[in-house]
Amino acid sequence: MSSQIELYVDAPHERIDRFLAEQLPDLSRSRLQHLIEQGYVLVNGQVCTSKKVDVQDGDRIHIEVPDAQPLRLDPEPIPLDILYEDDSLIIINKPAGLVVHPSAGHESGTLVNALLAHCTTLPGINGIQRPGIVHRLDKDTTGAIVVAKTDLAFHHLQEQFRLKTAKRDYLGIVYGAPRSDTGTIDHPIGRHLVDRQKQAVVPEEKGGRRAVTHWQVKERLGNFTLMQFELETGRTHQIRVHSAFIGHPIVGDPTYSSGRSIKIKLPGQVLHAWRLRLKHPITTEWVEAIAPLPPLFTKALELLRQRSLRSGTPY
Repeated sequence: MSSQIELYVDAPHERIDRFLAEQLPDLSRSRLQHLIEQGYVLVNGQVCTSKKVDVQDGDRIHIEVPDAQPLRLDPEPIPLDILYEDDSLIIINKPAGLVVHPSAGHESGTLVNALLAHCTTLPGINGIQRPGIVHRLDKDTTGAIVVAKTDLAFHHLQEQFRLKTAKRDYLGIVYGAPRSDTGTIDHPIGRHLVDRQKQAVVPEEKGGRRAVTHWQVKERLGNFTLMQFELETGRTHQIRVHSAFIGHPIVGDPTYSSGRSIKIKLPGQVLHAWRLRLKHPITTEWVEAIAPLPPLFTKALELLRQRSLRSGTPY
């Protein structure tokens, strides 16, 4: 089953996604954009082809909102390292190798499977039941990730990420030594124009979306550097792509670091979601969770410090 919505426009020259978001507050703007992209929105009987189309006074809009399609998800008793939990949300310290939600090739053994065993009910989003997932971490990126336990909490947290009031700080070890101690990378990111399995810095006219990463040097380790990153936006692989773009890829990154190694067997990129700060959806008080560094991250740091000392390069 699906719901049908009919709207009539009385405000000309407004983008259709903005108009729909104003008229349908129960549906997020991103959800509405997905409906447009999937052909569920008709303007004057014709399928709308773009979220950027301007509606005109007198236009008739028909929207079909399909019901959420459940995924086949089974609870699995996977241990969770819980940093914070209450009735509204839970913050997990995700280990390397744990996929956030099921997808092709990862139908089980995910964070969602673990959460379903830990929590009895979690909300679905964007027409697909991906319980409570507000944001994601790459499979081999470790650290703090928040999951909503109610619909109210989900929409509140989603809005914080959209408005950039939620703060996410990462720690990562990169190759090379940046000349300055701080900086900002402001370059759009999109699907790589040749290798569609990767992301890349791509001009907006070719599909790139605005992406901003702030960074600062935490510790210099000879030819390596411990960096702190703050995300202003949240594009897929953003820190990994931006770091590689400025010539300082994340150590151990199998996709963006050209196969370089520090001679430690790493599961993937040495990138850790270290600190997450957000407003509680009920109390509106700030909640801050700090995820301890995983052992392999600490081991890599110690190795590089020792190398730096042996070479006579201060860190």
